[in-house]
Amino acid sequence: MPLQLPKSSWSTTELEDLRELSRSFMQKELVPHQERWAAEKKVDRELWNKAGEVGLLCLSIPEEYGGGGGTFAHEAVLYEEQARSGDSAWGVTVHNGIVAHYLSAYASEEKKREWLPKMASGEMVGAIAMTEPGTGSDLQGIKTRAVRDGDHYVINGAKTFITNGFHADLVVVAVKTDPEAGAQGVSLVVVETDTPGFRRGRVLDKVGLKGQDTAELFFDDVRVPAANLLGDAEGQGFFQLMLQLPQERLIIAVTAVAGLEAAVDLTLEYTKERTAFGRPIFNFQNTKFTLAEAATEAAVSRAFLDQCIERHLKGELDVQGAAMAKLWTTERVNKVIDDCVQLFGGYGYMTEYPIARAWADVRISRIFGGTSEIMKEIISRTL
Repeated sequence: MPLQLPKSSWSTTELEDLRELSRSFMQKELVPHQERWAAEKKVDRELWNKAGEVGLLCLSIPEEYGGGGGTFAHEAVLYEEQARSGDSAWGVTVHNGIVAHYLSAYASEEKKREWLPKMASGEMVGAIAMTEPGTGSDLQGIKTRAVRDGDHYVINGAKTFITNGFHADLVVVAVKTDPEAGAQGVSLVVVETDTPGFRRGRVLDKVGLKGQDTAELFFDDVRVPAANLLGDAEGQGFFQLMLQLPQERLIIAVTAVAGLEAAVDLTLEYTKERTAFGRPIFNFQNTKFTLAEAATEAAVSRAFLDQCIERHLKGELDVQGAAMAKLWTTERVNKVIDDCVQLFGGYGYMTEYPIARAWADVRISRIFGGTSEIMKEIISRTL
């Protein structure tokens, strides 16, 4: 029997219908391809078009731009079902929940009408490029430059660890438009990847998230229209990032909690079927106590996450609240999945078992979107 938790307080009949559609899509289009995608380090490009056809892209973007016209709750349902399916390859959270929202919030009306419908259909895949080879969480320290030249910007620099980097048709790039101005010198500029001077480097070989295309990107005198600047003036990038990061961190929390719940379900099933010394592994006190703790961690994490989603839907989730959500849920999911691996014994270390893949996949959650240490720094500023 799977973990029994109450239905989320923000759930509706419409959202449960979307959940069924999402679950069916994952089982048909994602689950069968996991081993191949891991070997190839990327999903099939056609997956994006298939998702667009059934209406799973840009769920929370207004209908006038080709989106689903929904809310963050619609996105959360999709991300939960992806996590529960065991897939970590498809970079839909970045495409839907991050890139599309930067465009919706800050692009000009003309550019929104140009780009968002193509993202909603799967014609364009979105990525966001912040991290550089020498710069992680310190976005003020980025080196990629964008120099104004008439009606264009000329971009030079390099980015790394970019989700959807291999398939991306459109990249939101964090650049320095004024290298002497610190945070006030950061801007966001959109680069279409068929622009001369743009090139992709390696698809990176990671410990987990094997099937997710995570690439290096290079910009060599890339000329883009000045209209591709997000916002109505240079120097707004850092502020725009700070406004959007709470949703990014909440997305990470959503996938962390769904992954935690899925891991407990897998382990409950395994320990009740697998025997040792003539009885099911579940019947040993250590197993029961470990899973009792795991079930409690899942229940507490779900309750906190639901509270944060409700706040976000009302526009009330602040920076520290999102940091708390990311910190708590990612630390908990790492602990619980590690405990679950232990209960699987040697099989928990075999990549053919979903629990082993989950263990490798989830480790990055304490790093990307801001490390756990950065989350503590953010939270401490409010104390």
